[in-house]
Amino acid sequence: MKFAINYATPAHGTDPDRLVAFAEHAERCGFEALYLQDHIALYPGAAYGAGELPPTLPYFDPLDALSFVAAATRRLLLGTGVLLLPYRHPVVLAKRLATIDVLSKGRMRLLTVGLGALPGEARAMGVDFRGRGRRADEAIDVLRLLWSGGPEGVSHRGEFFDFDELCSYPKPVGESVLPIHIGGSTRAAARRAGLRGDGYFAGGMLTEHERDAQFELARKLAAESGRDPAALEYTRWGSVELTDEQIGGLAEHGVTRIVINPTAATADEQLDQLSAFAERFGLPGS
Repeated sequence: MKFAINYATPAHGTDPDRLVAFAEHAERCGFEALYLQDHIALYPGAAYGAGELPPTLPYFDPLDALSFVAAATRRLLLGTGVLLLPYRHPVVLAKRLATIDVLSKGRMRLLTVGLGALPGEARAMGVDFRGRGRRADEAIDVLRLLWSGGPEGVSHRGEFFDFDELCSYPKPVGESVLPIHIGGSTRAAARRAGLRGDGYFAGGMLTEHERDAQFELARKLAAESGRDPAALEYTRWGSVELTDEQIGGLAEHGVTRIVINPTAATADEQLDQLSAFAERFGLPGS
């Protein structure tokens, strides 16, 4: 099992020193990766899942923040949970992600993308909320096309994006393309993971039966499309209070990575939670 952590700026704040201290401590403890969440803009009345989101919640741009984290760390992998893919142009995004990967010496490896659930956010970005799934699918294809293309350039004709003989450099470190994980809590997200993803990051408030059904669907579609279902990573959220028994249960459901959320009120207490978790499960740096 791999263990990563989430830095939620709405809960942890936007103090850059606190973010760096959190990332450095996580790296010392032996956590695999640090994840950041994403919202481009909120508005009064925005709500989904657990309820209404206060419009003043301070979400960092996750890619800018991960670049900042990369400069202060040496081993920690960089992840998004999730990056709202339909609201970003893939030609620009391919450049940004490859740049972070090069500057971090190959650590931009846990990109997780999702669709977003706020119609007002989609409208603000000029995106049809109902078509955002198709837009995300095409964006994934465009990202991989640009990363794998050579000096002769690549061309694309699609529903949303259109270009001729385009070259995108720099390339990701040592790879033709970066891994792209799919985040979500619906069977549509699981299908996207099976057809296009390198992993599935399952969210939402679902029964274990439904989670099993979604991951099996992802694996089935991966196999049917000629991809290796065993290579599909399975990431889930977890509590900082997880026990050995609970982690064993998650492993039995196929989970390969757990992203934990420190819940303490103060920065020092959160670091203590990370230390205690790392010691409890024998992480490499503990």
